[in-house]
Amino acid sequence: CSGEGCAGSAILAGFDDAVADGVDVISVSLGASPYFRPDFSDDPIAIGSFHAVAKGIMVVCSAGNAGPDAATVVNAAPWILTVAASTIDRYFQSDVVLGGNNTAVKGGAINFSNLNKSPKYPLITGESAKSSSVSDTESASHCEPGTLDASKIKGKIVLCHHSRNSDTPKTEKVGELKSAGAVGAVLVDDLEKAVATAYIDFPVTEITSNAAADIHKYISSTSEPVVTITPTITVTEYKPAPVVAYFSSRGPSPQTPNILKPDVAAPGVNILASWIPTSTLPAGEEKPSQFNLVSGTSMACPHVAGAAAAVRAWNPAWSPAAIRSAIMTTAAQLNNDGAAVTTDSGSPATPYDHGAGQVNPAAALDAGLVYELGEEDYLQFLCDYGYDASQIKLVAASLPGGFSCGAGGNASDSKDLISGLNYPSIAVTGLGKAGGTRTVSRVVTNVGAQQEATYTVAVAAPAGLDVKVVPGKLEFTKSVKKLGFQVSFSGKNAAAAAKGDLFGSITWSDGKHTVRSPFVVTI
Repeated sequence: CSGEGCAGSAILAGFDDAVADGVDVISVSLGASPYFRPDFSDDPIAIGSFHAVAKGIMVVCSAGNAGPDAATVVNAAPWILTVAASTIDRYFQSDVVLGGNNTAVKGGAINFSNLNKSPKYPLITGESAKSSSVSDTESASHCEPGTLDASKIKGKIVLCHHSRNSDTPKTEKVGELKSAGAVGAVLVDDLEKAVATAYIDFPVTEITSNAAADIHKYISSTSEPVVTITPTITVTEYKPAPVVAYFSSRGPSPQTPNILKPDVAAPGVNILASWIPTSTLPAGEEKPSQFNLVSGTSMACPHVAGAAAAVRAWNPAWSPAAIRSAIMTTAAQLNNDGAAVTTDSGSPATPYDHGAGQVNPAAALDAGLVYELGEEDYLQFLCDYGYDASQIKLVAASLPGGFSCGAGGNASDSKDLISGLNYPSIAVTGLGKAGGTRTVSRVVTNVGAQQEATYTVAVAAPAGLDVKVVPGKLEFTKSVKKLGFQVSFSGKNAAAAAKGDLFGSITWSDGKHTVRSPFVVTI
């Protein structure tokens, strides 16, 4: 791989080597851009992972870092376990202390500030430090390079706004302030507040716009505002956590809206990990650290690969689908405050944000029931996706004897059949055009310690959507390990209740195990 990405041939060679080595799990922290998403037959990750899964190897992939925009999830093939990113209960806090009454305004970033603990440094806003040769006040308020007068910011702490999508990168912006003689900076950034940027030896912290309002109020109350920035402290057991990271790519998958993606979320923000130093510094300078704090679904993916390895270690004969099912159906929906998980903007997290929920590795070791899938199921998926035999061979290389796609029908109708894939979650699109009703089937396998077990169902459905599960009870015995059920969605009243997506869940329980499947229905 290089800065431009990874050659498809190199990705496929990597899969080939891993398969030849006899690995149990492949963790793939790679993905195409959602804006240049290849189809399955052209996607080296989809193709390589298909062959690995066909040989019983679990493949776990990043969902992508193009959030919070909808429909940005990648690596969405149903044979892949697709991972979103969430925060952990650790926060790197660096506050702004205001002059006057020494009020602390909470901020977050990583800096080893050597500023005086007393607020004694003059504070100036980017807007007030605008160069006379610049007419754009907005750019100056964002401290864009070339917009500020160096003489106005020398020896001062500068308050700058920041917008991820349109501004110069933060570290570049801060570098220019440092070169101009500023002693520190406070950046206002609502979107990226959960991801700690490492400014190291220059005092910088980041605050929300609500916190900035307190600073602006202080500025307007005095003719000579002074502040200081405190060095970072690590706050543990931080609440609420987890929250879904802003950058984590969101569902639905434009390729396969009838497969709910991503599958689960896992820690992917400010993850401390070993790191190969890439920079060489002049003699006498500190050596680059062999550790780094990195954020991205690339960090979340290996957490789930580790959980998958644990499940496989306990159940060496399990298929990749069974392992994925155990991880998905035992995922958590509550944060450490006991409330429903949210996104970092504060809105309730939906299955498009974090799939079945936050990975719970210990619970996945005792799932109770699993949803099984095999190679022929994935081949049938490609048929329903609209591929003919020659296209399927681009993914699968060869077809088993006797396999054919059948008579088929029109492409949109066959894509609706994808909802019937025995997946641990359910996605149904176009309920309105189906006359307001759709029924999908699922089969579960009892893998619990008790061979004789009775599971009853509980449905959580949104207003306007009628969801029925038949039968409502599953009775497993020594000889009956697999049982099927049907889920009927009726949305005749749903059009008024919601235009768009309706979310809910179906949960089977025997009193010990809780086997939960999220669903999304699009009217």
